[in-house]
Amino acid sequence: MKQFTTAPQHVSRPDENTTDLLLGRLRSNPSVPIFELTQPDGSYRPLSTADFIDEVKLVAKGLIASGLHSGDVVAILSRTRYEWALADWAVWWSGGVSVPIYETSSPSQIQWIASDAGARFALVEANRHKEDMESVRGELPALEHIGVIDEGVLDDLKERGSEVSDADLEARRTSRTLEDVATIIYTSGTTGRPKGAELTHSNFVDTTRSALNLLGKEVLPPGARVLMFLPMAHVFARLISVLTASWPVTTAFTPDTKNLLPDLAAFKPTFLLAVPRVFEKVYNGAEAKAIAGGRGKIFTTAAETAIAYSKALAAGKVPLVLKAKHAVFDKLVYGKLREAMGGDVSWAVSGGAPLGARLAHFFRGIGVTILEGYGLTETTAPICVNLPWAVTPGTVGPPLPGSTVAIDDNGEILVKGVMVFKGYHNNPEATAETMRDGWFRTGDLGSLDSEGDLTITGRSKEVIVTAAGKNISPAQLEDQLRAHPLVSQCVVIGDQRPFVATILTLDAEMLPTWLKNSNLPEMTVAEAAQDPTVLAELQTVVDRANQSVSRAESIRAFEVIDSDFTEENGYLTPSLKLKRNVVVKDMAPIIEKIYSQSKPAA
Repeated sequence: MKQFTTAPQHVSRPDENTTDLLLGRLRSNPSVPIFELTQPDGSYRPLSTADFIDEVKLVAKGLIASGLHSGDVVAILSRTRYEWALADWAVWWSGGVSVPIYETSSPSQIQWIASDAGARFALVEANRHKEDMESVRGELPALEHIGVIDEGVLDDLKERGSEVSDADLEARRTSRTLEDVATIIYTSGTTGRPKGAELTHSNFVDTTRSALNLLGKEVLPPGARVLMFLPMAHVFARLISVLTASWPVTTAFTPDTKNLLPDLAAFKPTFLLAVPRVFEKVYNGAEAKAIAGGRGKIFTTAAETAIAYSKALAAGKVPLVLKAKHAVFDKLVYGKLREAMGGDVSWAVSGGAPLGARLAHFFRGIGVTILEGYGLTETTAPICVNLPWAVTPGTVGPPLPGSTVAIDDNGEILVKGVMVFKGYHNNPEATAETMRDGWFRTGDLGSLDSEGDLTITGRSKEVIVTAAGKNISPAQLEDQLRAHPLVSQCVVIGDQRPFVATILTLDAEMLPTWLKNSNLPEMTVAEAAQDPTVLAELQTVVDRANQSVSRAESIRAFEVIDSDFTEENGYLTPSLKLKRNVVVKDMAPIIEKIYSQSKPAA
């Protein structure tokens, strides 16, 4: 079994917990504002670490006065905003366990998570969230209080806790240690009911310190700025929010990604945290805008130059001609792209799905180095991440300090280390199935090179086995298909079938621009799904993706549908992962249509 270990770079005291990270920042870097809060006029007001901790303590006292005991569960249901972070740290300060719930969750999803976790308290963003929770309250016997953030519950808690002494609060804060559960984060539920991953204070403390010791000075120098727009209910954003609160970094929040571009321009982050779809949208939007302005060939050449420049950097030598060409495009194209991201971004971390080597090279070539990472809810987000001084596009880098990655005989990725969770809440059977011989079995497939860099090749549970017995991982094809501006989502199929096929959905946002740039009349998504020119372009996209796989693995047929796979219709998780089993079940008539037609020529 091939494996690679990165040695630990720190030792934490057993009596510590996550709140010690925040206190450590106050001692070592009190002058850098921890947050900048959005004001009604669109400006930002800095908030010091000391003032934030004071506010956290007041809310924590209110929770204690409301009857919260050490180890009690508090559900947090809200969009990404400052109050989310305030509530989270206050729960930890009062000795509680926080359980995030996506603000888009249905009443049945809320009921399952709050019930399984045994939540006694809930802090929700708006009255509509309270109504959803109240609608299932009869199935939540442990739930005693529901507070609404927009109706001032946090201010009420500050007043309610006035009689709680500082000594009692400190006793409660220190009642939790590294081995205790800090949060229960429920998996996205791509293959069934969400499971609650118990993440300990050690998971947060040691994963944060491991990441900062390795990357902090390079990627997040003192005064770095982070705009948080990913859902705080997701482990990726949650870990980064703890990490940035522990380091001399200033964070701002934007709850609505529709305002992302103006918020980037106003806040001017130096660091971005995003999923690959965000970077795809930036690239596709820039390309479409260039084509619409008659500069399509310039953009194409600029993109090719950026990719070549990044590859030359990786090889250790940039030819003079390429360097000069790159400098020209930096003024003509790259600078404008950086401005669209706020103007000051130089580093980004991408996670949640494969980024792809082409996008990684492109963005590094324009001056924004994306460090692709890999992890799961059960690993407190990061297992591996690309190193700034040894970026290897196409891989997710080596394991973080204090962890080991191994590849078993079936190609599955196994993990040991500081980030691995305690187990699934109330589910010892699932825990025993996932944790074997001290290894966490990720369910993902991959390979390790001699430097310890991990390459993800697919998910073992998603492997398609064709009628001919060929094993195929659909992720590689799907990632390439989604990179095209016309394609919103797709699902590759072929399990126990004679050939591989795919169902595609169209990107309604990008469609009008693509039609205009292609000199085609306006049409609806339904019309475009039947249009010969659109279908011919999609065939080209499929052909291009097929070049990366063998003939036996290639897509031989596709069908375009006039609806999309979204979180709202239940086909995507809140973290935008495809619920493959649900899609395949509901699309059964379309799948039968594909395979009832004559088999494509070999």
